[in-house]
Amino acid sequence: MSNDEDRIGNPWGARTPYDRGTPWPARTDLHLAPGLAEADVQRWVQSASLLHSNGDAMDIAVRDGRIVGVRGRATDRVNRGRLGPKDLYGWQAGGSPDRLTRPLVREDGRLVPCDWDTAMDRICARTRHLLDERGPGSIGFYTTGQLFLEEYYTLAVLARAGIGTNHLDGNTRLCTSTAAEALKESFGCDGQPGSYEDIDHCDALALFGHNMAETQTVLWARVLDRLAGGDPPALVCVDPRTTPVARQATVHLAPRPGTNVALLDALLHEVIRTGGVDRAYVDAHTVGFEELAETVEPCTPRWASRICDVPAPAIERAAEILGGAERLTSTVLQGFYQSHQATAAAVQVNNLHLIRGMLGRPGRGLLQMNGQPSAENTRECGADGDLPGFRNWQNDQHVAELAELWNVPPERIPHYAPPTHAMQMFRYAEQGTLRMLWITGTNPAVSLPELDRIRSVLAQDRLFVVVQDLFLTETAQLADVVLPAATWGEKTGTLTNADRTVHLSDKAVEPPGEARADLDILLDFAARMDFRDQDGGPLVTWHDAESAFAAWQRCSAGRPCDYTGLGYDRLRGGTGIQWPCTADAPDGTPRLYTDGISFAHPDTCESYGKDLVTGAANEPVEYRSLNPDGKAVIKAAAYLPPHEDVSPDFPLQLITGRTVHHFHTRTKTGRVPELNAAAPDVWAELSGPEAAARDLHAGDLVDVATPRGAVRARLRITAMRDGVVFLPFHYGYWDTPGGHRPAGDGPGRAANEGTITDWDPVSKQPLFKTCAARVTLVARGAPTARDRTGTPVGGTR
Repeated sequence: MSNDEDRIGNPWGARTPYDRGTPWPARTDLHLAPGLAEADVQRWVQSASLLHSNGDAMDIAVRDGRIVGVRGRATDRVNRGRLGPKDLYGWQAGGSPDRLTRPLVREDGRLVPCDWDTAMDRICARTRHLLDERGPGSIGFYTTGQLFLEEYYTLAVLARAGIGTNHLDGNTRLCTSTAAEALKESFGCDGQPGSYEDIDHCDALALFGHNMAETQTVLWARVLDRLAGGDPPALVCVDPRTTPVARQATVHLAPRPGTNVALLDALLHEVIRTGGVDRAYVDAHTVGFEELAETVEPCTPRWASRICDVPAPAIERAAEILGGAERLTSTVLQGFYQSHQATAAAVQVNNLHLIRGMLGRPGRGLLQMNGQPSAENTRECGADGDLPGFRNWQNDQHVAELAELWNVPPERIPHYAPPTHAMQMFRYAEQGTLRMLWITGTNPAVSLPELDRIRSVLAQDRLFVVVQDLFLTETAQLADVVLPAATWGEKTGTLTNADRTVHLSDKAVEPPGEARADLDILLDFAARMDFRDQDGGPLVTWHDAESAFAAWQRCSAGRPCDYTGLGYDRLRGGTGIQWPCTADAPDGTPRLYTDGISFAHPDTCESYGKDLVTGAANEPVEYRSLNPDGKAVIKAAAYLPPHEDVSPDFPLQLITGRTVHHFHTRTKTGRVPELNAAAPDVWAELSGPEAAARDLHAGDLVDVATPRGAVRARLRITAMRDGVVFLPFHYGYWDTPGGHRPAGDGPGRAANEGTITDWDPVSKQPLFKTCAARVTLVARGAPTARDRTGTPVGGTR
């Protein structure tokens, strides 16, 4: 694209149609600062996207020590040169004048600048005091999905073997913990079975709760190009809103929020009834099919229609596509992940692929998607509640492997109970057993549910809060110590995307002021704390990104996520490479499970599974009895109603979600002129009939209230199912007068003022899709402009 091409109004760019089974054509997108041409760029530095999970490869343009633009990498397997709007414009956030450039500490109730020694000494002193007085369980770490692999692995080693705490999780708990749990339930191990290239080969594509058009614009461009070419795939969309995906769909199913399991059970019922099962594959590679068949036998489309409020013929038509496809590719995201039966619903999508034998071949792809650029790395490295290298906390041999690798006694690595998930950590902080929380690169004061509660937890005098970030976020304002971090383009490291592609992002410019790379901050903490192994040597033996990557390679060796065939030199100059990458697979592995199920054996598996209703972990002996040969587990689930249902006082269901122009709590994208102008403030969406029933009109100022809180927003009337109200979750208070939530009980701006403190029993992912609400008029107003795509803004999923 040229500098003057409008990629706000057209996020997906121009079409390059291609036929089934042929390569996706390249198209190089470019955006530079005004007045600059490619000839003005002094250096191009390799990188990949940090504002979504697709893993778009790009080069950073540098002039006079500053980032001045980006260009897509046409040689890369993921994006073939394309970039989305957040890629094209988002780089400007790093140059914002309000970047944190010095550490801050709290004095007399105020945050004041200080030097690094003062800030780190204060952190280390509190750490030592708590370890002496209360033990490692008093300290927790809450990280992000936007750091580099090298930083996550270092954090995992520090937390597990340095501090010895079980309290380490990421904000990936809010977006893709269900992806990991669903894969572990079915395949015994995390790791996406499929590849983006399956879109090139499939004859049917199903998107379950995944508004790809807004969450992964470049991947959606790939789908649009297939749809525009010869032999396009049939497209099934499951979403309560008429998103850009739904408008392209062959069949659009818009179920009532919280009923995804009922819908999937009906689809599975129809596939089984009509003979779509690959019995040879099922018999050879799975256990549990008979229980599934028995569970879904009564789940007819007519039965599901009553629960989901979806026409039975539409369910039958979708099942016909899913059950008759020769090459089915499916993706799953937040619409399934942020509900009360999240893991159960995602597992049923896995079941669909297992009973159809749709794995391990071109076009037979399954992707339990991610929401953040390095969410996969949090899971691999053990920074999200798991042990590094997809190891099983219940398997003593796996713990012993880590202990040998780190040269510490096995008992030093906590494995007495499941690793603590984020929602439980905040509960421990609320109760007073967790007394220090180190928050890295995330903003829970806007992103977690029931924000009034979260703010009160973070503001406790007894809780020592460290925040490591780029800006003085709503969370940083509540901290005791704030550490200024470097960001994308200012440090070196690797990111692994949603289809296991590893990219290298090189340092292009220096960070502002005294800001430091997250890895350097963690290494400094390790040195100051003087963490030692059992022989008296330093626990952390690496000193920079490349040596940290080498340490990770040793940790990953022999595990499903094996990186031993990768290295910085291999990742420079060409394309990203999919793990596992080993001496036997030097070019990476496009698809898992090409020859049966690889990682589910009781001695290898990452998890022994959980009860889909209670979340209770299975014992090793139970798993060995069920699955002694390490096959895929087909796990049935019956539908259960949402925990909080509608009532006369709260007759609607609130669902929150994303918009194409923003990322998380807008701390970066809200500082980008093009992106902020496209979606500058929060809004609410209702269907036409729901708005008419309340005498509401587009542009009216309304309150969206739940039993916990309210949000004030302008109303948009959009194509979506009745009974639902939508709010984008990105909007907090940092760019409002005062920069924080106004005091008092009035309506706020953040969607999570009203969402519920509740989570899926298996993945512990919060429920942002099944909350009871009402909408009331505050004041009449003029209609707000639609976004520049010409469509309602806001991806629910």
